[in-house]
Amino acid sequence: MSVETRSIFHYSGAMLRILPFFLICLHAALLFGAGVTEVDAKIYRSIDAQGRQFFTNVPTTSAFKLYRAEDQTSQLNSLIRHYADLFRLDAALIKAVIKVESNFQQRTVSRKGAQGLMQLMPETAREVGVTNPFDPAQNLFGGSLYLRKMLDSFDLNLDHALAAYNAGPGTVRRYGGIPPYEETRAYVHRVKSYLNHYRQSED
Repeated sequence: MSVETRSIFHYSGAMLRILPFFLICLHAALLFGAGVTEVDAKIYRSIDAQGRQFFTNVPTTSAFKLYRAEDQTSQLNSLIRHYADLFRLDAALIKAVIKVESNFQQRTVSRKGAQGLMQLMPETAREVGVTNPFDPAQNLFGGSLYLRKMLDSFDLNLDHALAAYNAGPGTVRRYGGIPPYEETRAYVHRVKSYLNHYRQSED
């Protein structure tokens, strides 16, 4: 059973292709502005007079009682699946980027100032509407949205999109592909290796 996120909107791939960017921002505003910045780690259950069971992570009446708490790994996986669906991304790709960027450490800060699970630079965080890069839900929203933008900017070329995520889109355009930086070339190789690993582990 998956835990529902308290998101107001859910977009199919077809809808996202025609969805104005301001609606994506509205999704973020509703999700973050209401103080709902991560999936509730608790699941509640209610049993009616006929013995039917109802589950939620947002109890609306006192009839709902705590059923179980979700561990941190399951909570993070719920967020990854949510944003993978929202931005038409492979969940294994998001996991691979997180693994290489932060090794799943949500409070990681790089020497260059990149922050959180998907290592958002402050200017990138502002670009995608993230106000707290150390919050897992916000960071995954921003990182996934930026990764989607890089894929779209480079005609779905994964190598170029990953290089742009690491070194910046301007650098990739300037070199006409993966720049001759050891760090960036190693980054692309590592993410793709973990992508294959996570895909296989889901089979």
